[in-house]
Amino acid sequence: MDYKTYNSIALAFLGDAVYERFIRERILRHGSVGADRMHREAVRYVKAAAQEQSLRALADELTEAEADVVRRARNHKITSKPKNADPVTYKMATAFEALLGYLYLDGQEDRLQAVMERAARVIEEA
Repeated sequence: MDYKTYNSIALAFLGDAVYERFIRERILRHGSVGADRMHREAVRYVKAAAQEQSLRALADELTEAEADVVRRARNHKITSKPKNADPVTYKMATAFEALLGYLYLDGQEDRLQAVMERAARVIEEA
């Protein structure tokens, strides 16, 4: 199947879960303990502004297919008002999540891991 043509919101829905799991495992591996502390640490990575920052850092490293997925998701019309982000930041975060969903469904495990690792390092170095 050509996952590049999937609905970008569906890709973002899946990508959100994939990234959340990655971040939670990363936090556990780095020794964070306590539910409240782990939650605060996770939010640092998964909030819309952090995802936008990560996507901007990755932009020049994307393949043509990945850039197409990002562009489609970024240009998707927003039907609801974002709660904790301005519309541009929200669209960029959605595009980041759609990229992850695409890579996951397409079976590009190494690339998916590399993109998520790079995104996490961008946040940690900020």
